[in-house]
Amino acid sequence: MRIALAQLNPFVGDLAGNANKILQSCRQANGLQADLVVTPELGLWGYPPRDLLLNRSRVAQQQSVMDRLSRDLYAVSPALGVLVGLVDPADDGQQPRLFNAVALIRGGQWQVVGRKQLLPSYDVFDESRYFRPASAPSSFNFTVGNRDWQLGLSLCEDLWVDPGLHRERLCGPDPIGALAKQEIDLLLNLSASPFGRHKQAVRHQLAQQAACRLDCPVVYVNQVGGNDELVFDGASFVMVPATDDPSTKTSAKSGTPLGLALQLPSYSEELAVWEAVTTPHQAQATTPMPVEESLFRALVLGVCDYAGKCGFDQALLGLSGGIDSALVAVIAAAALGADQVEGLLMPSPWSSKGSIEDAEALASRLGLRTHTVPISALIASFDASLTPVMQAAPANVTAENLQSRIRGTLLMAVANQQGQLLLSTGNKSELAVGYCTLYGDMNGGLAVIGDLYKSTVFALCNWLDSDAACACRKDLNLPGGGELVGRAIREKPPSAELRPDQKDSDSLPDYAVLDPLLRDLIEERCGREELLERGHPAEEIDRVQRLFRRSEFKRRQAAPLLKVSSQAFGTGWRLPIAAS
Repeated sequence: MRIALAQLNPFVGDLAGNANKILQSCRQANGLQADLVVTPELGLWGYPPRDLLLNRSRVAQQQSVMDRLSRDLYAVSPALGVLVGLVDPADDGQQPRLFNAVALIRGGQWQVVGRKQLLPSYDVFDESRYFRPASAPSSFNFTVGNRDWQLGLSLCEDLWVDPGLHRERLCGPDPIGALAKQEIDLLLNLSASPFGRHKQAVRHQLAQQAACRLDCPVVYVNQVGGNDELVFDGASFVMVPATDDPSTKTSAKSGTPLGLALQLPSYSEELAVWEAVTTPHQAQATTPMPVEESLFRALVLGVCDYAGKCGFDQALLGLSGGIDSALVAVIAAAALGADQVEGLLMPSPWSSKGSIEDAEALASRLGLRTHTVPISALIASFDASLTPVMQAAPANVTAENLQSRIRGTLLMAVANQQGQLLLSTGNKSELAVGYCTLYGDMNGGLAVIGDLYKSTVFALCNWLDSDAACACRKDLNLPGGGELVGRAIREKPPSAELRPDQKDSDSLPDYAVLDPLLRDLIEERCGREELLERGHPAEEIDRVQRLFRRSEFKRRQAAPLLKVSSQAFGTGWRLPIAAS
């Protein structure tokens, strides 16, 4: 049997468009003599559809879309089958009223052949709001020629059942263990698993563990593309049982599992055919993508799809000459093309000559259009208007925030007038401690690096300017040689430049101290005692925790950000604002 892995980038909610994308994949697979096409979880809807699933008319539309897809596929090949992720409504009137399911289309007809058992409701996932869990795992018979294949089905989380390999094992059944009793020939896993640093290694290990438990290959097909804050990296694969045993058995040379029989690329739509045979499989040696490149490509894909799926082809950002806006500018140029990105320079009396020159030089290296709008006269105008009201000129933090809000207003005005997506340039460290201004530098339609700590911003920029990034830069149509961000920007002490000789370290601990503390506070959810045990200074813990608690109202109003860590300030962050 020849199985096509269709790694697709769906548009959430566009059932007809996604069905057409599936049909095009089937045409391609048929040309490669495939017998069965496997698509991602909820591939007909795009993941995550969220409250679109509560729209009854949209759910009802699924029937006609699937009927049409079945007829169209029959015209391509009556024998070709395709597994499509969709919703399966229950008819008993109880809530939730849907199952997260899989349908098989073949011979001009379609039927549901599997339902998801483990429904994640942690972090960004909220499947229990919409779906019921299936009572048992699913398998079905698929005939190819004279051979009947017993195919096991699982949906994303159903594979994540080894608590030794990840921290979020759901309370519930073990779908893999139950399928072991059915003596299946193959396990097919339809997934919508978002990007996470080092996550692909965990997927490989989970699939290898399942392959060994079931004594059969595992075909893993993942969604690719950006949908709102989530970036799906694809990287679909086929894993066969390792001959020596352990699920973590890897090649010393490549670092990949010995049972990896097929690996699709990350961050792009792909289709590949794998032939399932009864003889031993030849493993495929691959080299994992460097962590920095993987992170950079995830951010580029996130910006590209967020802009495109929201109807934007151009972006605007403020260029300050600092490292945050420099990184966002590089990401935007790679995602949309340098000719589609504009930078606005808004110098104040406290902007250094070096920062202005650095911003201009960066724009020149990237090929960005820029305009300069000095804000000194606007500051004076606001001062004149506010002084009678406050009986004093704006000063200290009020004056600093006013500068930021003037810039934010200018950026929003230009973006509105020119139909551009405004990109916010703040980082996770600033958002965590409130070192940012509501209705000022927080303005924007997307916070590109809102899930990157400042130290990660520096590390990523250092990598971009290294020889190791040359091939990636060339592949993404960025200038391939020489510095991109620039040494002057990378080595400059961080500063908001809102008052004379200002540095971030005047208001915050050094990022080398702050960021590890924030990681333990946010990703690890450590309390004060645990933070002390991990070696963080008591005075810094108290200071940072106080700033962190006071800034929740800002995070609630921030632009959507691209999630690339295990815990981002997005839909998976649900702390109250008014709390002790």
